[in-house]
Amino acid sequence: MNKQEVYQYLAERNVPYEVTEHKAVFRMEELDSVELPYPERDAKNLFVRDEKKRNYYLITVKGDKRVDLKLFRKAHGLRPLSFASAEDLLSVLGLLPGSVTPFGFLNDAGCSVRFYFDQEFLHQRIGVHPNDNTATVWMQADDLLRLIQEHGNEAEFTEI
Repeated sequence: MNKQEVYQYLAERNVPYEVTEHKAVFRMEELDSVELPYPERDAKNLFVRDEKKRNYYLITVKGDKRVDLKLFRKAHGLRPLSFASAEDLLSVLGLLPGSVTPFGFLNDAGCSVRFYFDQEFLHQRIGVHPNDNTATVWMQADDLLRLIQEHGNEAEFTEI
């Protein structure tokens, strides 16, 4: 799905959202030069895999939060984790580097990626890319989690 298809998907499901169009942003540090209406609600997304490349995970946290993958994997009973390659990102979620987002789940036909959503977003607004790094969609995190679960992916709020 491209960003227009993501907007249509949200509209068809009556999910309230706002959009901020901006220049392409490839890293969190680049957001400092972008004017966002809710900068404290922007998300960072990490696409990781286990050491055997059998399981893929998307971890979404607040933009300024650091994630210790060793602690995360131990807390969730996972095998050792590392960042997935650009090739994995494209083949599994249909996304390019710099555009990682929970909306990539809509491209995950096999529902093979598990989603871990930082509980700090519970009942809060979140900003994520609409499968394209030239915009940010602002919506309720609870709605986003519900959409991912309805798509068929395992997803949960958790402490990260």
